[in-house]
Order: sequence, then structure tokens, then C-alpha cells
Amino acid sequence: MRRFDKILLVGIGIGLVAVCLLGGGFWAVTWRERPLRGEESAPTGTLPPAEQGTPRSLSLATATPSPSPPEKSPTPEISPTSPQKTNLVFTCQVEGVYQICLMGADGSGRVQLTEATLTSFYASIGPDGERIVFSSMRTGDFEIYEMRMDGGNLRQLTSGIGELYAPEISPDGTQIVFANHMGDNQSVWLMDRDGGNPRLLYGSEENDLDPTWSPDGEKIAFASEQSGERQLYVMNADGSDVQQVTDLADMGGRSSFSPDGGRLTFYAGPEGAHQIYTINIDGNGLQQLTSVGDNLGPSWSRDGAWIAFTSYRDGDNEIYRIRPDGTGLTRLTVNVGDDWQPRWGR
Repeated sequence: MRRFDKILLVGIGIGLVAVCLLGGGFWAVTWRERPLRGEESAPTGTLPPAEQGTPRSLSLATATPSPSPPEKSPTPEISPTSPQKTNLVFTCQVEGVYQICLMGADGSGRVQLTEATLTSFYASIGPDGERIVFSSMRTGDFEIYEMRMDGGNLRQLTSGIGELYAPEISPDGTQIVFANHMGDNQSVWLMDRDGGNPRLLYGSEENDLDPTWSPDGEKIAFASEQSGERQLYVMNADGSDVQQVTDLADMGGRSSFSPDGGRLTFYAGPEGAHQIYTINIDGNGLQQLTSVGDNLGPSWSRDGAWIAFTSYRDGDNEIYRIRPDGTGLTRLTVNVGDDWQPRWGR
């Protein structure tokens, strides 16, 4: 029995050694096939369905309150200078902050251009289709800024002359008209294209606001309360020959010339029920384009085919377009936050 026990114990020992060797080899192979921490790569593949409808450019980042921050890389969602696309710049609400966004004339290719922690709005595209000017309070006061169509090369043009709104570059590219809130009222100002030589162009004893250039640069339209209630006016580009255009109740402020300079589009109506209109600059030919919702801030496309505007008819402010004869109403934006103040580029 003792000899048998010894043989049995030796056999068991050899078996255990074999099992250990086999198990160790299997475990070593299995462990090596798992990626080491330094070899792990980022996940690949398409975004989940819930994220595909949200452009990555809409993420909010903290902006440095500096007149000349580093340039941003061009965004891939849209080619702003592509000849087959007409651009609409507008104010978009992103995570509770108003930013400047850009999209195509059909609502496609939405891109967020600014990444500020405080309001940016009142954007317009320059006549060359390469630069955008806008108002922002990123330094604590509303100043005028400019940037490229991709959001890069941001520059502050003004400093400490008031609270500034609604900048627009002249058709010849040499000047910027804007509204300046100093003291109790707003007035219409001009400055050189680079922000130099800011000066008063026109100021009554009441609010004069929302100036806009005629396509030939010879005239400026603006809203004024000088008659006791807000109306639209047109003056020469040097501030002379001020003429009242409208005589309507509950007038809005923002307006826009037709491409031939003969008509204006604007909004008017009771609180919560503003409608979009067009009118000849001599005050004749009034035409109402919309009839439902609260509609604001119209802008005539440079080819004359469309008028873009903001409407609060679906739960929040969204951007629509309509033909100048009142047909072809089309919704361009579908977002949770407000989209408003559309302005056409080329």
C-alpha cells in the first residue's frame, strides 16, 4: 500500500504541475490580447441618433473678454462663401446665452459663430459677403465687433462711446451705421469701417434706432419716436432731408430695403400680434404679408426673392421666410431656444 500511495502522490503532483503550466499559458495569451491602457483608442463610428441632429458647433465655450482673441478654425458644416449658397446670419439662443449663428437660405448648415458668456446679437453681413458686424456685451458694455464668416479674426471696433446696437456696413464698405444709446435715448451714429471717427449722424429728442442702408448707400432708414409714437423715416446718408414714411399705430423698429431701394419691409401691430408689411419709401403701396402669430425683424434678401423674419407662432421664436407678395411661407429653424434677428448676406 505504501508503494501504491507514493506512486499515486507522484502522479497527482505531475498532474498539478501540468495543469498550472497549461493554465498559465492560457492566461498569458488571454491577458495580452486585451489592449493595454496606453493602447486604447477613441471610439469610432457615427454619433447616436439623438446627437446627429445637433451640430457639434453649437457647444458653448467660455470666451475671453478680449478685443482680439485667437482665431477659430473654419467650421466644416457650411461653406459661407460658396456661390451656390446664400447666407442668413441671426441671433441664436444656446444654453441660455444669445450667440451669433449662420445658416443657408433654406435653413440648412446651421453654424454657431460666437462662443460668448454674455449676449451677442444684432448681426449683419457686409456687402462683400466676407465679414459680419454685431453688438456684444462680452466686456460688460454693448460694443461693436466684427469677424470673418467662419467666426475667426474677431475684433472689437468700439470702446466707451455708449451702448451700441444694430451695426451695418455701408454698401461701399467704408462706413458703419449704428444706434447709440447715450443718456435717455438712442440716436443714429456713423463711424469709419475700422471703428475710427465715431460721430452723431442724426438725433432727435426721442429714440432714433435700428438704422439700415439703402442698397446704393444714398439713404438710411430708421425708426424714430420724434412724432410722439414710433414710425419709420428715411434720410440721406449725410443725415439731411429726413422724411416720415409710415403713419401707423404700434410700429416696430427693425426694417430693410428692397434690392432696388424703392420699398421697405417692417413690422407693426399690437403686442403679441405684430405682422410683416412692405411699403414704398414715399409712404404709398402698403401691403401686409402675414396675418397670424407675432412677427418681427424682417430682412429683404439681396436678390429680392424672399423676406426673412422672426415669428413666435410655434412656442418660441423661429425664423421664417416669405415671398414679397405674401406667398411661399417657409419655416427655416426648428430649435428649442430662440432664433431671431435674421439678416441676409449674398
